[in-house]
Amino acid sequence: QLQLVESGGGLVQPGGSLRLSCADSGFTLNTFHIGWFRQAPGKAREGISCISSAGGSKSYADSVKGRFTISRDNTKKTVSLQMNNLKLEDTAVYYCAADSSYDRVCGVEVAGPVRYWGQGTQVTVSS
Repeated sequence: QLQLVESGGGLVQPGGSLRLSCADSGFTLNTFHIGWFRQAPGKAREGISCISSAGGSKSYADSVKGRFTISRDNTKKTVSLQMNNLKLEDTAVYYCAADSSYDRVCGVEVAGPVRYWGQGTQVTVSS
């Protein structure tokens, strides 16, 4: 059973940076594709970035492209999301998700629901 744990959220001013991490307490993260999703108050959850199990494929939503970078370290069994130039509209709860389907963790709705979710970490961008 995969148990995802996110960390690194917090309060930051506009233009600032945060680095989110996703780890699995059972140390099996390496075999899964990973996605980052976020949900702002009153809005639907959206997929913002994803990375394949070996790290060779990455994708970003237009809203974060050029500002966020996803990476993974399979020796440390973690996936990170570096968020730079944060904007007020980036305020949300951020979730990491894992699945054997790359399309699912990239938020392709027709691919079906993602199998594993973390508990989420709050990111607040405020002046």
